[in-house]
Amino acid sequence: MDYSVSHKLAEKIKTVTEFHQSSLKEKGSEFIAFVFPVENEESALQELKILRKKYFDATHHCFAFKIIGCETKYSDDGEPKGTAGIRILNAIEHFGLTNILVVVVRYFGGTKLGVGPLGKAYYNSALKVLNESKIIELNLYQLVEIITEFEHLNHLHRTLNNFAAIIAASDFSDKAKFDCLIKPSLINQVISDLVNLTNGKAEIRAINKFNYR
Repeated sequence: MDYSVSHKLAEKIKTVTEFHQSSLKEKGSEFIAFVFPVENEESALQELKILRKKYFDATHHCFAFKIIGCETKYSDDGEPKGTAGIRILNAIEHFGLTNILVVVVRYFGGTKLGVGPLGKAYYNSALKVLNESKIIELNLYQLVEIITEFEHLNHLHRTLNNFAAIIAASDFSDKAKFDCLIKPSLINQVISDLVNLTNGKAEIRAINKFNYR
């Protein structure tokens, strides 16, 4: 996903790589926790909709999601206020995660837990599924367009390699054209090096688009 507001974006984020689920039982109630990697609110709500349909007979479908550049949201879904959604979000923040949705589905077992134990059950359910998930760190990259003569391709590739840049797209028609992903903190140095190596003939333009890799 592309982002367009650079000053609000962290240089690194931590997130999960794939869907995972786990379960926990407390005094007859079953808490099934699910974690999804998501990139926007729309995808988070879509996953939630699918889960609600699949577990239609559950007593509650409580959730929290935290997405870069979006408002963090959570829901108690009928549980006493403060016992579910915020506790799930607390578990997400315990690991410092972003671009993530956690849903805890509860099947009521007939015994009321009380506010304190109920909140703990939701927190521990979310904590358990996240602890079992594979967590990775992603770096922020900015899109940079580069156009140069073919004779400078070796210089270009060497410079991009030196700064661990990623070539997202390329075109070799009249000139060599590249869409590159470069860490924002390195862009000025990349530009300086390419200008020097190509005697000022390279055309370089930083675009206001960012994503995490």
